[in-house]
Amino acid sequence: MTNTHTNTGMRALVLENYGTPFISREVARPQPAAGEVLVRISASGVNPLDTKIRSGNAAHANTVLPAILGMDMAGVVEAVGAGVSTFKPGDAVFGMTGGIAGVPGSLAQFAAVDARLLAHKPAHLSMREAAALPLIFITAWEGLVDRAHVHAGQKVLVHGGAGGVGHMAVQLAVALGADVYATGSAQQKNIIEGYGATAIDYQASSVADYVQQHTGGEGFDVVYDTVGGSTLDASFNAVRSYGGHVLSCLGWGTHALAPLSFRAATYSGVFTLLPLITGKQRQHHGDILGEAALLADAGKLKPRMDSRHFDMQTVMDAHQLLETGKAEGKLVIDIA
Repeated sequence: MTNTHTNTGMRALVLENYGTPFISREVARPQPAAGEVLVRISASGVNPLDTKIRSGNAAHANTVLPAILGMDMAGVVEAVGAGVSTFKPGDAVFGMTGGIAGVPGSLAQFAAVDARLLAHKPAHLSMREAAALPLIFITAWEGLVDRAHVHAGQKVLVHGGAGGVGHMAVQLAVALGADVYATGSAQQKNIIEGYGATAIDYQASSVADYVQQHTGGEGFDVVYDTVGGSTLDASFNAVRSYGGHVLSCLGWGTHALAPLSFRAATYSGVFTLLPLITGKQRQHHGDILGEAALLADAGKLKPRMDSRHFDMQTVMDAHQLLETGKAEGKLVIDIA
């Protein structure tokens, strides 16, 4: 028995112990079960959560070691399992398909993935750009569309507007017709305004100041916190009374709800990993990415990419760049 032949084996990066580098291994190539698609992976997106999982600081990801990490991917369908009619061999696809909860991820040459998690790759984006999108766009959509039902005429504030989820949320809110504002540093002003939002320098302006300046003291209709911690507390003070809605994808701390309650406003948590962990509502993720593809092909959605390239030999360099906060946009690993 051997798995070194190209038709049965593949190269994968395996995490055997938390806090250690990945180990490059020749492993058996997966076969697509019923409802699955075998994808030849072109590119693997890197998210802050990937670095937290590798270091052992992400219990909520339900990781099972040894693990192949990498949640986001883009690639080409190699084969389809029984019952799959939405994709065929040769289709370019993308999705958030694994890397948590014991589901093999995208730091490998192939992955057998649940077809419901995939969408056809946007024609106007490269494989690298498509691989950068899934987690951050799904997170933005689940907040702004699924929870807050953002619509034209609303004032939306995105905290961390130049960040991963943040710059997706800004572009999505703009596409939905909202009047969009986003916090960031003074250096990020041009990035944020390039996406169609009004930039707010959070270091130079207090919550009360920018609420007064941009909403006449009323507060924003929807506030999306993509930063967590004290930024979520600030969000409770920036939302309007009677029907204002605060969202957070990092609302895991201990927070005083009084400012929210006194405004008769609402809060929603966004936890994008649930479908992968529970197996429930996976089709919704594929559907959301179908919407991302439509927006991207209409010129309304583009990920901000770091210009540096990484491959399976230099994944740790990408992780370290992300951990030090020096990435200038999304990092992607070239697999193919």
